[in-house]
Amino acid sequence: MGFADLLDDIGGFGRFQLIHVTLLAIPGLLMASQNLLNNFAAGVPEHHCRIPNITAALNESAATLLHAFIPLDSSLKRSKCSRYTEAQWHLFADTPGHINATELETEGCVEGWTYDKTEFISSIVSEWDLVCTRRPLKQMSQTIYMGGVLTGAIIFGALSDRFGRKAMLLWSYFQLAVLGTFTALSPSYVVYCTLRFLTGMAVSGVILNTVSLKVEWIPTKARTLVGTISSFFFTFGQMILAGVAYSLKDWRKLHVAVCLPFFVFFFYSWWYSESARWLVLNGRSKEALKHLHRVAKINGKPEMTEKITLEVLESHMQKEVQSSKSVYTVFDLLKTPIIRRISMCLMVVWFSTSFAYYGLAMDLQKFGVNIYLMQIIFGVVDFPAKLVALLMLNFLGRRVTQGTCLLMSASVIFANIFVPKDMQITRTALAVLGKGFTSASFTCVYLFTGELYPTVIRQTGLGFASTMARIGSMAAPAVLILDEILPALPSIVYGGSAVLAGFIAFLLPETLNIPLPDTIEDVEFKGEKKSGSLKEQTQSESLALQDYKQGGETCEENKPSGLCPLSETT
Repeated sequence: MGFADLLDDIGGFGRFQLIHVTLLAIPGLLMASQNLLNNFAAGVPEHHCRIPNITAALNESAATLLHAFIPLDSSLKRSKCSRYTEAQWHLFADTPGHINATELETEGCVEGWTYDKTEFISSIVSEWDLVCTRRPLKQMSQTIYMGGVLTGAIIFGALSDRFGRKAMLLWSYFQLAVLGTFTALSPSYVVYCTLRFLTGMAVSGVILNTVSLKVEWIPTKARTLVGTISSFFFTFGQMILAGVAYSLKDWRKLHVAVCLPFFVFFFYSWWYSESARWLVLNGRSKEALKHLHRVAKINGKPEMTEKITLEVLESHMQKEVQSSKSVYTVFDLLKTPIIRRISMCLMVVWFSTSFAYYGLAMDLQKFGVNIYLMQIIFGVVDFPAKLVALLMLNFLGRRVTQGTCLLMSASVIFANIFVPKDMQITRTALAVLGKGFTSASFTCVYLFTGELYPTVIRQTGLGFASTMARIGSMAAPAVLILDEILPALPSIVYGGSAVLAGFIAFLLPETLNIPLPDTIEDVEFKGEKKSGSLKEQTQSESLALQDYKQGGETCEENKPSGLCPLSETT
């Protein structure tokens, strides 16, 4: 008997769980906007050096005029980072393909740049001239944001185990709403990056506590369906981001649009019920009982308020209550054998999933397709990918699904290495397919991690494991620099990481249709029991083999008398 039995008694997945999960999932529509915002807020518009006394826009009529001021690069495209020191009017009559101006003196964009406002009216790139020698600052802004997400995973994971899931979720909503909205008022690049870092911390708080509040209030059999459907909100959010970004095309307005709704989420989240599991394990059984009675009434089971008393609750969780008297830290994730193996494996799986995902999902402009359309395509592919993942999770289990998704994403990434660069559609299609597999892997790993760790360290475990994901998301853009050494090297690194994680995922224990563990002892006992069963099976097989051999010897001795059993003679 345990908490799972109490959930079944008060209605299982009833009206409360449906409302609870829906309200928790709605903010997921804007979670994608936070993680992928840099694709649009830091979009790089077409640009060239500003020409003195000329305000011509980047259009067809101005192209001829610019020949006299802007040199062409090796691919016969207008240079983005240099201009002639003096106007070369004689170049007007020449065809761009036949211009021989390699010996003409050039200089950098000493007076700044002129930006095309067709694709982006304003971005932080055009706002603070993050181009040419300052181009790395564009990627730095995303790395700093992911650094905030990493810091938040560490901090909020531990704080929610200590102060509760609901309290930390409320604070995360508020922090994201306030600081995310204020980011639109940033007067400088430094202020912008600082606010993005703090916003990233809040994003981690929202994600981690949302997962725990969902998992700890739903029955075992509903976890797979709820986890997958919730991930669809994140997927649909990617498409919403493309629509909002296209309609605004201004980074300041875009920040307000994707952060302001979190004030609404903050106010309605007071309806949530704190995790009863967490309350009991922290010596607050009376509060847990009130929440259980509330859920029973909402689920149409008012008679259970009389049946479920404080004594019944504590008897169901007696073992867990005793265990909760201990103070747990991140070091407990590595102390015991089974938990240690789980933690080490999840570190690799989380890192590689995020590493491959953000290696594909960020910097959409590199595909040569309209960035808004590309974002929608990347969102749409997640639907069939996650539906397949849902079927696999239900029928094949978590372990097989996790490993298969990672190995398939690796195979697609490797396949793209051998596709010529001029086959842009094929390369894009393979990238979209790879992104679908990594998205399915993300769906699985969030659910899988929540099921693997016991309640007493679930948030700490989620924070610890997802920390590796944040490191992966920070490392992904840096790997792109390797293409200067060998164009295929980034893909080799991304794919190799996914292959390694795919095989390691098969070392994790299966959790399909298994009740959530509440204590570390629960996890260790199941692992030891499984190992013990395997050992007993091996011993019994050895004894049977010995009996067989002895029987064989007896048969040989008694052959003349015809006493050999039929199974031994055939």
